Amino acid sequence: MLNRDTMVTGTILKGLPPRIGIPRMTRNGFWVRVRLHPGQTPAQFIAVADAFAHAWRVHQVRVTSPRRGVVELKAIGYDPLTGDRAWPTPPAPRLLTATLGRTDDDATWTVDLRKVPHWLVTGATQSGKSTLLASWLTELGSQPVILVGIDLKGGMELGLYERRLSALAVDRAGAIKVLTTVLSEVMERMADCRTAGVRSVWDLPEMTRPDPVVIIVDEVAELLLVASLNGRKEATECATLLLRIAQLGAALGVHLILAAQRFGSDLGPGATAIRAQMGGRVCHRVNDEQTAVMTLGDLAPDAVAVAQTITEDEKGVAVTAVEGQWRRVRSRWTTPSALRNHADLTNLPLTDAFLTPPQEGGVEHD
Repeated sequence: MLNRDTMVTGTILKGLPPRIGIPRMTRNGFWVRVRLHPGQTPAQFIAVADAFAHAWRVHQVRVTSPRRGVVELKAIGYDPLTGDRAWPTPPAPRLLTATLGRTDDDATWTVDLRKVPHWLVTGATQSGKSTLLASWLTELGSQPVILVGIDLKGGMELGLYERRLSALAVDRAGAIKVLTTVLSEVMERMADCRTAGVRSVWDLPEMTRPDPVVIIVDEVAELLLVASLNGRKEATECATLLLRIAQLGAALGVHLILAAQRFGSDLGPGATAIRAQMGGRVCHRVNDEQTAVMTLGDLAPDAVAVAQTITEDEKGVAVTAVEGQWRRVRSRWTTPSALRNHADLTNLPLTDAFLTPPQEGGVEHD
């Protein structure tokens, strides 16, 4: 009875168990497809995923919904991010695609810069951030890609790959020169696309299409840090250049990979604006909550707590987020000597090298 004048009668709908398919074995567990009845949602399965893991005695259970009315439960028997097991076979390479490691469901971790053009990578010292950059460099270095490095650690990290870089800046003044040169290239490509009547460089004929440009910045916080009045001017200029490249570069084959030990709003409004353009995020072990929040909080808030559980013993383990989806990953270990040797082997001639060979403090036009 709802009130004195109205009464509703009827029968309570009996809950129906979902229709469970036949479990299918995988290399690291099994998966099963479940068909839902009206009124049932994937959220109900997500809420009890931990209970499934305990009941089935597995490491974890991932819940996905490939289409309406269907849920897939994937049981993972052990943590694939630990131990020294063989790496999964990577898929066939595609331009700007890099296989960086493995995911927590024992699949290959592949990043395609044509799908997600800009990335922010954070992590404390000895967290595995440099290992990820090394893996990324070796993957892209084997492709016809113009690699531009900005290493605010004096070139100690990216200098190992110097022979393959088209430009390397090791201080903020040099970074401004490099970024200004790249932005000029962006504007030239924009004019070429407008003349050809296309909306991106990927619509240009392959013979006239310029090579992609990938800018790797190690310790982007040093670019944005303000320590003096002159430093404020340089930091503002760097932030403006990075923001313009991020906003304009994706359709023109220019991409950013920004790495930092710490990344927070205290670096200024430029940091927040730049972060908004970074569609891909990777967070390793960090020393402060704000860095985890700035890296993952706006894309996948529930991933922030997961990132903060990464321990010092889990080097290379990180949480990555793209378009609201997150997962744990681990980058492939690449030694400094392997990185240096790879640079020597892949010192490719670039057909659109608008930057001069690497030199101290930055680059200038040819």
